Formats: sequence, structure tokens, C-alpha cells
Amino acid sequence: MDLALLRTFVTVHRAGSFTRAAALLGLSQPAVTSQIRTLERQLGRPLFLRQARGVTPTTIGDELAHKAAPHLDALVEIAESAPDEGSPLRTLHIVGPPEFTAERALPALSRLTGEDGQAFALRASFGTAEEALEGLAAGHHDLAISTARPRGALLTATPLCDEEHVLVAAPRWAERIGPGDLRLKGAAILENLPVVEVHESLPFVSRYWASVFDSRPAASGAVIVPDLRAVLACAVSGAGLAVLPRYLSASALDRGEITTLYDPAVPPLRTYFLTARTGSLAMPHIARAHEWLQRVATGWS
Repeated sequence: MDLALLRTFVTVHRAGSFTRAAALLGLSQPAVTSQIRTLERQLGRPLFLRQARGVTPTTIGDELAHKAAPHLDALVEIAESAPDEGSPLRTLHIVGPPEFTAERALPALSRLTGEDGQAFALRASFGTAEEALEGLAAGHHDLAISTARPRGALLTATPLCDEEHVLVAAPRWAERIGPGDLRLKGAAILENLPVVEVHESLPFVSRYWASVFDSRPAASGAVIVPDLRAVLACAVSGAGLAVLPRYLSASALDRGEITTLYDPAVPPLRTYFLTARTGSLAMPHIARAHEWLQRVATGWS
């Protein structure tokens, strides 16, 4: 069986589209279509079901991909391995949410970019959970960090860590509420406070309200900015209350720039997953980064 045909097949399987696979392979879409048809004729079975948007693998297609992909990845790894000290480093492409990736993942992974014989170059991208997983499936990234667990056999997800969320504001807002009032009156006392959030839908505040107060927030956003680090800065400046990851707000809390408005017995948590394409952990630099992030994450709180 022609390895070039298998490579095209695995790329289509991962990308879920002839068009995306063609872009990844540097081929025309008709060329990709022709190669897949040739492989299907050789096997005597259809490998994909054509749909209006992309393709879906048949049972035979899934089985072939799971058998062939790890071996093709291993061959690529051999081909890209540095034969001498002058060869370029392998490159690890990682994608994730901007705050978590910048504050936690990149500082951890940067320790593996030194000259120790196993080092790799590092490239990072930011995106939503949906964007990260779509890019990973299409072959644009090697690892993805997201708060969504992918479905299907194409991607393999491992729980990385849990993120605790805290309700915070500048001290003057806590003084306005008064000690003990929140516990007595519940979330209603917060409805007149301005809210700082990452989106008009108030995703962090809404999850906190549902988990802690079993209700929905009635307030609207006073400041909307799509980066939790900016939300923190606005909260410190006194713009309003915010729900933030504890790791991101810990230093400001320690300095007294913000304070927690409420400490529930069971704080809301959000789980991060570390995801790779199935079979890609056979490549040493991806496996090393994957293992290292899991090890470092045990110390994150």
C-alpha cells in the first residue's frame, strides 16, 4: 500500500475535510479526492461518508486510521529527528486560553526549551476551547489545553488540573456590602454592584451564581473585556465585582488590592484538559511536553 496515500488518508481523517487536508498537505483538493478514491478502490471499501460540510469516517475508515496513524507519526518523527548537532530543533505547537497558557503552561514548558539534547522549539497560540480542539484535529497544533473534553476517538484528553473560582472586588465594594450581609441576604445584595466580565453573557458570574446561589445573576456587565487579566486589573481599580480563577487573583488578594466577597463551603471548580491527537504521543517531543505538564500541574492550586 502506498505510504503517500495513507498519509493523505490520515490527514483527511484528522482534519474532517478534504479542503482542510489539502491545505495541510500542500495539495489541491482534487488531488486529495483522487488519492482517497484510489485507496478506497484498493481496499474495496468506502473510507469516508461525504457530507455537506466535511466528511465522516466509516467504521472501516476509523479502524484503518487507528492502525495506521501511530506508525505514520513515528515515520515522520524519524524523518524529522536531528541527525547531528547542527540540525534544527523539533517544534512543539500548543494552543490554549490566553490567561492559563500565558500564566501557567508556557512558563512550565519554557524549561524544556534549553540545550539538554532533548529540547524543542515552542510555538503558542491562543483560542477558545472550540477553536483549540478544531485546530488540533486539523493538525495545526500538537497539544491543546481547554475546558472542554473532546468527543470521539480522534483526540485523546487527559484531565490536567482543576481551577477554583473566587468572587472578588476592591475593598470599597466589600465595605459597602457590610460584614455578614451577603450570607444573610444572599445574592440579591450583589445585584446593584457593577460587574466586570469577559463576555456579555457573563459566563464566569453565571456559573458562580448557579453553583453557589442556585440562581441567575440579574446584573449586566459594566465592563466587558475578553481577557481575565484585564478583568483582574479592572476589579483592582474598583470597576466592580468579578469572578476569577484563584491562581490569577492570588497575588492581588495577598496585597489587599481586592478581597473575596464570599467564601462558599464548596467553591466552584472548572477542569482543564490536556488533549493530543490519538497516536501523536508516540512522537518524543510531544510525549515529553505532555508528561511534563501533567507533572507540573500537580503543584498548581
